[in-house]
Amino acid sequence: MAPVLNAHDQEATVVEKRKGKRKVDDLNTDGEGDGPNRNLKKKRNKQRVLLLSSRGITHRMRHFMNDLEALLPHVKKDSKLDSKNHLHLLPELADLHSCNNTLYFEARRHEDLYLWAAKTPNGPSIKLHVQNVHTMDELKMTGNCLKGSRGILSFDAAFEETEWGRLTKELFTHIFGVPPQARRAKPFIDHILTFSILDSKIWFRNFQIVEKDPVQLNGPPETSLVEIGPRFVLTPIRIFEGAFGGATVFANPEFVSPALVRSARRKEMGDRYKERKLAVQERGFRQTERKREEDPLAVAKVFA
Repeated sequence: MAPVLNAHDQEATVVEKRKGKRKVDDLNTDGEGDGPNRNLKKKRNKQRVLLLSSRGITHRMRHFMNDLEALLPHVKKDSKLDSKNHLHLLPELADLHSCNNTLYFEARRHEDLYLWAAKTPNGPSIKLHVQNVHTMDELKMTGNCLKGSRGILSFDAAFEETEWGRLTKELFTHIFGVPPQARRAKPFIDHILTFSILDSKIWFRNFQIVEKDPVQLNGPPETSLVEIGPRFVLTPIRIFEGAFGGATVFANPEFVSPALVRSARRKEMGDRYKERKLAVQERGFRQTERKREEDPLAVAKVFA
């Protein structure tokens, strides 16, 4: 799993060489440096993210997507995708919008929401189940940050313990890391995006960086964190080698789909109903067996 991203970078370099285009980013317009590396320039971070969803998402999910769009200034939002079965169209859409990353929200029945995070067009991609979504309007936190400002990415140390965690960290760094050359990005860093792993789930939180203590305004500067929102929890399902498909690199054995959970719950309710009906039948059988025969010397028969 580890060399997947390295193979992707090598393929992209080969494709660029075959095109034969002269890259302006490799030239140093300032003329800094000496010797053969005088015209070389540092590699720019040109990450752009395409954000879209399938049809059938709820109003809460739309507000959640708007929060992500406001949080990431390098995101390009597209209209909803009509078909859920043609994920191979997403890399082409990302290419049309000049995006090399894609966030695709797939809605299912019973308000189930799945997130596809992919490095387009060659992959890798990861499919996650989105749970416990809380938008900024619902939370009403006291924190606030400048719209379009860049954020610091903070990953838990548990990401380095597993291979799927390292690959997910690299993919999220490309998607959630705002490049300094983004058109709508502000030259400020005033919030932190935290990703933590707990119970094999990825927990996302957004905090504002406060430089002064709100209680003592005239005191010494103290740095504190105030949560802004939104909140959500991601459960990894599968990691694919390609973009929205390909060979399975990782499969979460602990993941249980919500459809199976609902099916088991309905089966349990059906079993309880069947047990109640059997209990009623057994009681009727017992009453029939315990019924005493009519006494021929009863008063009603003697004095009839």
